[in-house]
Amino acid sequence: MKALVYTGPEALEFRDVADPVAEPGQVLIRIDSSGICGSDMHAFLGHDARRPAPLILGHEAAGVITGGSRDGDRVTINPLVNCGTCPACLTGRENLCPERKIISMPPREGAFAQYVTMREENLVTVPDDFPLEKAALAEPMAVSWHSAKLGLAALHPGDERRALVIGGGAIGLAAALALRAMGCEDVTIVEPNPTRRTYLEQQCGIAAVSQGAGLWPMVVDAVGYAATRAVASELTAPGAVIVHIGLGEDSGGLDVRRMTLQEITFIGTYTYTAQDFRDTAQAMFDGRLGALDWIEQRSLSDGAAAFEDIRAGRVAAPKIVLKPN
Repeated sequence: MKALVYTGPEALEFRDVADPVAEPGQVLIRIDSSGICGSDMHAFLGHDARRPAPLILGHEAAGVITGGSRDGDRVTINPLVNCGTCPACLTGRENLCPERKIISMPPREGAFAQYVTMREENLVTVPDDFPLEKAALAEPMAVSWHSAKLGLAALHPGDERRALVIGGGAIGLAAALALRAMGCEDVTIVEPNPTRRTYLEQQCGIAAVSQGAGLWPMVVDAVGYAATRAVASELTAPGAVIVHIGLGEDSGGLDVRRMTLQEITFIGTYTYTAQDFRDTAQAMFDGRLGALDWIEQRSLSDGAAAFEDIRAGRVAAPKIVLKPN
């Protein structure tokens, strides 16, 4: 099969690789669409030791089952594989499983390819009238659905349901959409790229500003750099909540003294539970997360150029979805 292979820092090759073989309990999926995630970009730049070259990246995917009793079923893929037996898994917190693995991390190759294998319980059936390129958004949408759920649950009952989201990429936009779907109507995104801000406002109907101001009951950091954490520390109201999703930098930025004196709650959020993924997919299918038309489609064979364009800030759309030839 053809695949886009990460071969070293800032290097991707579109080439032939061996076809994956489904193990017992798994199915073979012909990939229709696979989104480029920020973590894929992190790996591409050589900043992720968990993803050593050579490796097929990509974990936001949807496609069609090939072979077996479910041949032809259209599915979106939950790429997070858990053990199923640890205390976290048994209490519905699969994202905290110490044995969790995600495709695009060794030994599991990713979805920037024509085919991938996955166990059946990680698949959600996609309605016939729902485009697979939009179904591929279930993974990043689930990340933000999980974070929005945790953030809103932590708000004091007396606080207004208002939120400032730092970062207008796919995770930030998805967080804004999830918050609105959960009843938080007043959501603003901070996005420094003027082209992206225009896109968010005109295409997605989300208020976007170049920098945040005022104090907010909830601040969502969808970037995760020291600079964005500093902004979150500054703009979160006393007694309010910071929800941290981004994984840009490991440390720095938080004003711990202010957070302590003002009793600000900090919540780190990672991926999603299996139920979060199913709930997110259903919300997408029901139209509760909007039109989901904020993607740009490109050929998998042009994937290297897509990564370069994202890095250079030349992409207005929050998400590029690659389509195998």
